Amino acid sequence: MKIGFDNQKYLTMQSEHIKERISHFDNKLYLEFGGKLFDDYHASRVLPGFAPDSKLKMLMQLADHAEIVIVISASDIEKNKIRGDLGITYDADVLRLMDAFRSRGLYVGSVVITQYSGQHSADVFKSKLEKLGIRAYIHYLIPGYPNNIKLILSDQGYGKNDYIETSRPLVVVTAPGPGSGKMATCLSQLYNEHKRGIRAGYAKYETFPIWNIPLKHPVNLAYEAATADLNDVNMIDPFHLEAYGITTVNYNRDVEIFPVLTSIFEQIYESESPYKSPTDMGVNMAGNCIVDDEVCREASKQEIIRRYYAALSDLLVGKGTEESVYKIELLMKQAKITTEDRKVVNAANELEKEYQSPTAAMELEDGSIITGKTSDLLGASASLLLNALKHLAGIDRKVHMIAPSAIEPIQRLKVSYLGSKNPRLHTDEVLIALSVSATINPVAQLALEQLPKLAGCEVHTSVMLSDVDKKVFKKLGVNLTSEPKYETKNLFH
Repeated sequence: MKIGFDNQKYLTMQSEHIKERISHFDNKLYLEFGGKLFDDYHASRVLPGFAPDSKLKMLMQLADHAEIVIVISASDIEKNKIRGDLGITYDADVLRLMDAFRSRGLYVGSVVITQYSGQHSADVFKSKLEKLGIRAYIHYLIPGYPNNIKLILSDQGYGKNDYIETSRPLVVVTAPGPGSGKMATCLSQLYNEHKRGIRAGYAKYETFPIWNIPLKHPVNLAYEAATADLNDVNMIDPFHLEAYGITTVNYNRDVEIFPVLTSIFEQIYESESPYKSPTDMGVNMAGNCIVDDEVCREASKQEIIRRYYAALSDLLVGKGTEESVYKIELLMKQAKITTEDRKVVNAANELEKEYQSPTAAMELEDGSIITGKTSDLLGASASLLLNALKHLAGIDRKVHMIAPSAIEPIQRLKVSYLGSKNPRLHTDEVLIALSVSATINPVAQLALEQLPKLAGCEVHTSVMLSDVDKKVFKKLGVNLTSEPKYETKNLFH
């Protein structure tokens, strides 16, 4: 994989910059952490070289200075809100996050339940946390937030919230997902710290949009594509331009809320706000660590196309909107790209026209295009996997790594005993069959050893895949897109 981002430079520069920001205040900084603290695969796709756990590693360099506060909205608990990429509720994810942080030696101080207005499910969750020995705090819903500043900065506003007991200079405020109340938690703490004579600081750590690259840079356009459903829009920070005469990039929600934040800062600190712009509040150093701009541009263009196909599929299954599709189409025009720029799209679709059945195509790291088609034994994705492994291992495509006699019992199990109507093997089943064959067949073992080389490869299928196949490709680190159509004309899928 071509590298466009210096990850080690990023870890060093980012941790030093945060330490420097802490020193601006009374050795107390509340850092709102946006995006994913680990498993940030979007960043690793658009900035090749960025490790998915980079932000977590950076925090580990500050482990002695930092504690983590996890925020969850009471309304999200009440609605049993699901984290789409993991399929678990937000309250379950709080516990998962705590385990993940603690396993890496990071200190998780407490959990804050925000936007509380008496929800019973929030009470139950708080009780559960306390029984687990976890400190839990309540922050209340404030009428007119964030514009009713007089109420917000009073004993009936931030003053009513529980004061979060913290013990370290850097308090990282994170959450399972957006809209959890991270910023409000930080500001509430500034207010309550000030009442106790402590001039604490606030900063925001968002990887995207990257503030010091052009507004229409493909990396920033890819962020807009990723958040098309939230209707976020990248824009020039007008406050930064006015204050310093320097053009920087931010996004609409931060720009819109900044006048309110300025007023809150001025009243909390009883002096001029420490920040003249939304950009000033940020601490992201990612833009300084791009070492090959062209590599990052190309990677980001591919990500925009992938997001477009995801939006089309979401629209078909009823999870997306036409507005999201239209927005990404506009972003593609701005980036001067079409679906034709994704090589595997044409390869899969042309093969489907030839065979009149579902097909799949993969682009390997060396640029080779491998294809797979549906057969009596295998689905197109399973066939593609085997063909790609053969190519990587230098095995002739005609060689059978898995004997048909090994596949037939699996098919019989599926149809005769498990009630499946589709006898063809899915990707997980064919990998299991390959693993079994590898115990007695050196050729199958050689093919199996090629699996790690699939990470980062591009795949396109001519129909939407089952959840099983999608999960297998995700675990292999493959970047998958699919045509927005079902394999059959059934009404129930």
